[in-house]
Amino acid sequence: MGRTSDIIIVGAGPAGMAAAATALAGGLRVAQVDSGTAVGGQFWRHPPQHARSAIPTDDLHHGLREYRALSRELSMARKAGRLDLRLAHHVWSAVREGDGFAVHAVDRRDAPRESAVTLHAPRLLVATGAYDRQLPFQGWDLPGVLTIGGLQALLKGGGVTAGSRVALGGTGPFLLPVAAGLAARGVEVVTVCEAGNPLAWLRHPLPVLRNPGKWAEGAGYAFGLARHRIRVRPRTAITGAEGGDRVTAVRIAAVASDGSPRPGTERRIEVDAVGVGWGFTPQLDLLIPLGCDLTNSADGNAVVAVDGGQRTSVPGLYAAGEACGVGGAALAVGEGHLAAQSALTDSGSAAVLGNRRLVAVRATVARQRAFARAMALAHPIPVAWSSWLTDETVVCRCEEVTAGAVRTACTEGGAHDHRQVKQLTRAGMGWCQGRMCGPAVHCLTSQNQVYTPAERLVATPVTLGALADLDEQQ
Repeated sequence: MGRTSDIIIVGAGPAGMAAAATALAGGLRVAQVDSGTAVGGQFWRHPPQHARSAIPTDDLHHGLREYRALSRELSMARKAGRLDLRLAHHVWSAVREGDGFAVHAVDRRDAPRESAVTLHAPRLLVATGAYDRQLPFQGWDLPGVLTIGGLQALLKGGGVTAGSRVALGGTGPFLLPVAAGLAARGVEVVTVCEAGNPLAWLRHPLPVLRNPGKWAEGAGYAFGLARHRIRVRPRTAITGAEGGDRVTAVRIAAVASDGSPRPGTERRIEVDAVGVGWGFTPQLDLLIPLGCDLTNSADGNAVVAVDGGQRTSVPGLYAAGEACGVGGAALAVGEGHLAAQSALTDSGSAAVLGNRRLVAVRATVARQRAFARAMALAHPIPVAWSSWLTDETVVCRCEEVTAGAVRTACTEGGAHDHRQVKQLTRAGMGWCQGRMCGPAVHCLTSQNQVYTPAERLVATPVTLGALADLDEQQ
């Protein structure tokens, strides 16, 4: 059984690191749990420590100064015994326990062996981030077709490029750093297909104008794309992929404002890898079973509702980062500081953030949230994206459920959301438990409503051996 702490922080990405640093500075005993083998999360993912000098990845990162400062603070606290950092620990459940919380995890540092771990604390802070949102198309299940985040994870985590001739597609600014990173490592990025109108942000100019750092970042990507002669095709989408043992070509087409392909514009491009991304879906697996109130986000996702101090509707439970709305690392760091400050205040500890710094952090959070909202409105999921699909297109890859089966469940079975489709077709009942296909099935059934993931009492697969280990401990 894990020792008792003042607060448990689940997640060691930008939000979790910032929260831990603030909580530790205020004198709290912190237990921090993350499934990765190092702190940093997906945004600050790095090669293994022994390989970092041989695999340079600094050009793929932003905010490295802040990352290194936070890493030093956590490292010193760990050495001093004030931080119980549990890496390679996968949390599968978090429950109320009296006036506090119990967090159940499996220790996978010695894989394939797993052992059960339970941590206890009166307060819990969840900073579990988000994952790629995918829309299916014919051939998306071919080897060599990855998410945009998957491509970047390979680059940041090992300097690995998925192919030598790559096409990227989807919508949103995340396409640009991935394209630039691949090109800098010798990959021929044959096209970047942006389904939306890149100038749509002009409808919401103030949030963009108030974030000059984003201009510089965007200008850097634009320069990199121009230097490598990478063509960005606005109002264009990848509508299909071809291949046998792996992908060999993509089909792209110009799309109308609603996302429907324009007749006569389809063309075929040979590739050996594809990256596609349609934004992100917040990871709410631990928060929904705890009964947190949710709210709507501009990007079509339900997110956890928090007050100005990142408190959820459940007493003693805080959230920070993408679970509160996808908005990038700067927003996540600010929310992490605010959440930990609230935990300190609620536990009767002295405040760490002075009035001046608190005002500055809140201003940064407000500014970054406004920018994230503007980007979400500028890069929506195309309304008519499903017109790319044939009835034979696989939507749920785990259970091999097709678009035709989903449509039949709606028209003949009376399904009105992805949960009912799951009951009628098994879509979402496979290994990923609907994380990959859930948003797509939702869009096929009830696109006018925000996507709320199904409640999962077990957030990650756990072996019977680990459960038996837990039973023996009790």
